[in-house]
Amino acid sequence: MELKNALEKLSELQRKLYAYRYAANAIYLDSVTAAPSDTEEGRSVAMGEISGFAYELTTAPETIELLEGLKEKSGELTPHQAREVELLLRDHEYISSIPQDEYVAFQVLSTKSESVWHRAKPANDYAMFMPYLRDMMATSARFAKYYKPEQDPYETLLGQYERGLTMAKCDEFFGKLRANIVPLLKKISGKPQIDDSPLYGDFPVDRQKELTERIMAFMTVDPRHCTCGETEHPFTIEFNKDDVRITTHYHTDSVTSSLYSVVHESGHALYELGGAAEHMYTVVAGGVSMGIHESQSRFFENILGRSEAFTDMLLPELRRLFPGKFDWIPSREFYRMINKSEPSLIRTEADELTYPLHIMVRYELEKRLIHGELSVEELPAEWNRLYSEYLGVEVPDDTHGVLQDSHWSGGQIGYFPSYALGSAYGAQFLARMRQDLDPFAAIRAGDMKPIVDWLGDKIYRHASMYDPNTLLEMVAGAPFDPQYYVDYLENKYSDVYGL
Repeated sequence: MELKNALEKLSELQRKLYAYRYAANAIYLDSVTAAPSDTEEGRSVAMGEISGFAYELTTAPETIELLEGLKEKSGELTPHQAREVELLLRDHEYISSIPQDEYVAFQVLSTKSESVWHRAKPANDYAMFMPYLRDMMATSARFAKYYKPEQDPYETLLGQYERGLTMAKCDEFFGKLRANIVPLLKKISGKPQIDDSPLYGDFPVDRQKELTERIMAFMTVDPRHCTCGETEHPFTIEFNKDDVRITTHYHTDSVTSSLYSVVHESGHALYELGGAAEHMYTVVAGGVSMGIHESQSRFFENILGRSEAFTDMLLPELRRLFPGKFDWIPSREFYRMINKSEPSLIRTEADELTYPLHIMVRYELEKRLIHGELSVEELPAEWNRLYSEYLGVEVPDDTHGVLQDSHWSGGQIGYFPSYALGSAYGAQFLARMRQDLDPFAAIRAGDMKPIVDWLGDKIYRHASMYDPNTLLEMVAGAPFDPQYYVDYLENKYSDVYGL
């Protein structure tokens, strides 16, 4: 086949795959934001059909013939075209390793599982969700063995979210964090605790929504291309670089819960919105890995969003929206409230310092579940035991325990380590950014655009052109080094608590 014709077919293939993904995303977004509660049956049928179409297209003999032919002509391709072929061949290798009926059944299962989780969590009914979780874990482990039979299945799952990540790297990384976080927490426990009670009370949702709009605007999130909806568990979903949706969950008794979810998800959104136009409708579009993605969301949520510069900006907004609640609070004390470190139950509301401990719990549990060393029946009790051991908190019920996250319901096993890894990436990116600009000075000047522009040039525009380790070295100028994160946490919390 002539190269011109082959490239036209390559473009056609990717547009079809994009259309299937768009349809699946639209169905998912509707299911968790607007659809009635007991409607998963029809959605699961539709998702099964869509996944079947995508499977057939990806594994078709003519598809692999096209991709292998283009690979042989890689010297004649642009870097972008060569990357498209590389990523499509990776997808083909993974998907074709799974029998089609099992692949489609998994899409049906995940659709039903997520809907059941959405009912089980508020009802504190783990028994309702447990059969779906059992199937999800078993299927994920089986698929991993289909794909790479010689490799530990959990390691394969880790690599699906962060290429190159291994259990050995996770163990080393988490070991380093534990060795530094635990002593720091002990020092903090010896200090008078910060009173953050003003952050709790009665905060009307309509005022919180106004705050959401204000924060998104301050972060330069374009409302023509990104909106914020409501759901049980906040998330971001992208249709293309010009259409990204974020979600949040408003709690009337807490002003910071939704606020920092919005900041976090807006960080994800900026990454997707900042991709170069040439990536549109190709497999290169979108963030390259969950670790890099979480580096962006947690960079904005914590490194910037919980900085003194940001809280100084935030306090007048809260005084305006919630008269009388914050008028008496000095800005330095408000900053300390926002950064109070105290072991807690809920991962998404944990402070920066204790957050990695929440991730370690999930990492250990899902690894054991995949290895068959822990059953889903034993999971809640083991979850509660680890929370007591790692964080010193007692879990009152499954709603605030094993049911609190949506990830396992959708088959996202191996995802959780990316959160902690992303936080560490972010600290290293901060060190590099400060060689070119002072992000905190920009925030104090009321302008986050220089920060977003820097990230756009270094990270966003590349989308998935480079694997995560390559991109990190391009941005940071050096390989990944978790010491940046350790130093960041120690310096910040020593300041907050006067250690």
